[in-house]
Amino acid sequence: MIEDSFGRVHDYLRISLTDNCNFRCFYCMPEEDYDFTPASRLMQTDEIIHLAEIFVAQGVKKIRLTGGEPLVRKDAAKIIEALGKLPVELAITTNGTRINELLPVLQAANIKNINISLDTLQPEKFFMITRRDVFHQVKSNIELLLQHKIGVKLNMVVMKGLNDNEILDFIAWTKHNPIQVRFIEFMPFSGNRWTSNKLFSLEEILAIIQTEHTILPVEAGPNDTAKSYMIPGHDGSFAVISTMTSPFCSTCNRMRLTADGKLKNCLFSKGETDLLTALRAGEEVLPLIRSSIWAKEKELGGQLHTHFENIDAELLTNRSMITIGG
Repeated sequence: MIEDSFGRVHDYLRISLTDNCNFRCFYCMPEEDYDFTPASRLMQTDEIIHLAEIFVAQGVKKIRLTGGEPLVRKDAAKIIEALGKLPVELAITTNGTRINELLPVLQAANIKNINISLDTLQPEKFFMITRRDVFHQVKSNIELLLQHKIGVKLNMVVMKGLNDNEILDFIAWTKHNPIQVRFIEFMPFSGNRWTSNKLFSLEEILAIIQTEHTILPVEAGPNDTAKSYMIPGHDGSFAVISTMTSPFCSTCNRMRLTADGKLKNCLFSKGETDLLTALRAGEEVLPLIRSSIWAKEKELGGQLHTHFENIDAELLTNRSMITIGG
């Protein structure tokens, strides 16, 4: 087992395949002409598999592939195929643009659930947020997944004044579709222009939904990051990831491996542990993994220890979201 000093067992690994993306969402990527990591500094296919095998041998039960956009990586299919052979639950978070091209690969790897980032159901607003005119392609691919009985979770980052007026529209989509909409509180990262007055809280989200629906809480799993709810008569459900107003750090079991091979023990941690350089030098990486996780802070990377309204995002020491992998 991989354990921290607070007794939390870490058996869930998120692997970023790339910091590249075919979208340009402002809250994730600092600017349009972002300098992506050169391919030589990224983990190569065999290195990803090797590191994944080390983690699995230490009790990791779930691996989630993230980005950037993981499916824009040229060898994504090869990586997914190899990881699909490991004795873990394999999952992926994607913007959904390449699902139709890679669906057979995802099915062959036994991926049963896919998270899709989607912040609006309005094509014009989608273009404004992503700077890409592919809303209908993404929506079509979501429907394709549902047709093939693959579970779909939609990740919607709720931002006050931008898309908070669409919360009920997303809920309406769950009426006749077996999807889960996950409303995510807007979080501060380097370059994403976060301010507390853009944050739409758990309480505010629930209050809007309750204006039209009766909601029932769903019992949480032991390591759930989302607070889940159901609405009687709806085929789907919804959840809220309330990182900023109601953190879930006490049960955290997550580790993050960036595309350039750095281990982050928390989404908000200042420090990183360079596994890739050690691996390429022929050094043992397991002691580095154990040391990194043992040093994990009690909550929120030790940085967000004040009320969210008092957080100065400019003073945080962290990467942009796109280089962490979410």
